[in-house]
Amino acid sequence: MRPQLILIGAPGSGKGTQAKKLISEFGYNHVSTGDLLRAEIQKGSDLGERVKSILDAGNLVDDQTVLDLLNANCDIANSTYIFDGYPRNLEQSRALDSEVLKGASSKAIYFDVDLEILVERIVNRRVAMKSGEIYNLITRPPKTPGKCDVSGEDLVHRKDDTEETVRNRMNVFIENVEPVLAYYEQSGRLYRVKASESSTEVFEKIKNLITK
Repeated sequence: MRPQLILIGAPGSGKGTQAKKLISEFGYNHVSTGDLLRAEIQKGSDLGERVKSILDAGNLVDDQTVLDLLNANCDIANSTYIFDGYPRNLEQSRALDSEVLKGASSKAIYFDVDLEILVERIVNRRVAMKSGEIYNLITRPPKTPGKCDVSGEDLVHRKDDTEETVRNRMNVFIENVEPVLAYYEQSGRLYRVKASESSTEVFEKIKNLITK
């Protein structure tokens, strides 16, 4: 069985794009804690009710509840998963190993890219809310300014894509990621890819990492 994958990278580094390709080619299951939280609430399970009460109170979901959520939805012994956006810090990395993966083969892939490039990439991002198309005013501009090529709808510049907000997110990411990278490096499971390369080049390198 292929290794469980842990994708690590700053916002805009391309994790989501590569996750879609890995799912399509290798049959990985995509684990997004946000999606799992919403799905569990919709199920109306005991765990879902616990999550709902936490969120309704305006609190962040605690690490143990997230681990319970992962264990309830991941069959590590029989399936392969991509953990995208989790773990976010050293404590979560250790807990994922000890309480979810439990010795299963895993690799952490870090999308290494100059943060200034990411700031420029995200600030220039525009989104078509209905079609789901994503544009970049520099690298992938729409044919008609401000309009989606597919649906013709107006493109949106999301509020959290402003330069100030993006730089704050990057600073938080940097503070938390270094201990996480060191943790996986110490166990020989950290692999770095240059996320500034083309999507195709990045995918080929990830394929080599998980098939060798």
